[in-house]
Amino acid sequence: MTAPPSSFPPRSRPHGRGPAWHLVGAYGLLVLTALLFLFFSLTLPHTFPTRDTVDSILSTQSIPAVLALAAMVPIVTGSFDLSLGYGLGLAHVMVLHLVVDEAWPWPWACLVVIAGGAVVGVLNGVVVEFGRIDSFIATLGTGSMLYAVTGWVTGGGRIVPGPQGLPAAFTGLYDSRFLGLPLPAFYVLALAVALWVVLERLPLGRCLYVIGANPRAADLVGIPTRRYTVYAFAASGLIVGFAGVLLAAQQEIGNPSVGLDYLLPAFTGALLGTTAIKPGRPNALGTVVAVAVLAVGLTGIGQMGADFWTIPLFYGGTLLLAVGLAGYSARRLSTGAGAARDAPAVPPQPPPSTSGDGTTGTAP
Repeated sequence: MTAPPSSFPPRSRPHGRGPAWHLVGAYGLLVLTALLFLFFSLTLPHTFPTRDTVDSILSTQSIPAVLALAAMVPIVTGSFDLSLGYGLGLAHVMVLHLVVDEAWPWPWACLVVIAGGAVVGVLNGVVVEFGRIDSFIATLGTGSMLYAVTGWVTGGGRIVPGPQGLPAAFTGLYDSRFLGLPLPAFYVLALAVALWVVLERLPLGRCLYVIGANPRAADLVGIPTRRYTVYAFAASGLIVGFAGVLLAAQQEIGNPSVGLDYLLPAFTGALLGTTAIKPGRPNALGTVVAVAVLAVGLTGIGQMGADFWTIPLFYGGTLLLAVGLAGYSARRLSTGAGAARDAPAVPPQPPPSTSGDGTTGTAP
């Protein structure tokens, strides 16, 4: 007699961690953004829920959002790029130096700076992967060198345009509007969608996630981990160069020290983003949601009259929270609901067969 197919062991599911738990983990940060907006709208009904506030958030937070996406890409591979702030400062100074001091056409200056950002990213990747230096130390060292180059270009001072100012088309990269909204918001949206497609829908993105999860396993299955990690750093540098162009169009003055102010918000957004949409791993859409939470919180706190020191306090506390939540999400993904959900079903075993002499065996 053969055993019925229903006797095969069912897939196991962890207790108390079903689809509802997954939805809370994936979209909890998005709900928190809505709740914060509602709270500040009720607390500050005359100033917060206005078109001016929305426009201010979309425009002023565009550069932190772009830089957070730049920080997110190396994190996918398990690396950190601490040179982001220094690279941003050098990029925006170089744009203004080429346009103001060297009289370059602004489109060429922007393209050269963006390409230079990619070159710096490649340098970081080579130092980390082929130099076998920890990414924290390597990018801190290259960042210090970038800061030195920034000081050399500016002579320690600021780059100020002449009486004629900067070309209107150049400053329009930041202060223009599209469909009634600030144009920088669409830069963030386009960049997030592009990174989402690469990371979630293309083989390259899947390989990067494998490298970040288990570099040894990536080597064993034939993934060129060194080359792909260099690609991640190059993409990060390219995005930093673009952020530098936007910063130059916003500031209209070359300040050699301004880039460092964006380093903490970038990593806070990137790490906090690992707890949203795809909990437990860095992802582009989660990073955008995390930046939205930070933007709404900071704007509301600022309108309530908080002191200036609350901003670094807010970012520092949120960064600690983000790291803790990211670690918890990663552990839950590897040992809890995520691992069970992604694990393949137990393969069915062939039913026992009874031979003619009455003994029991297995079917061939």
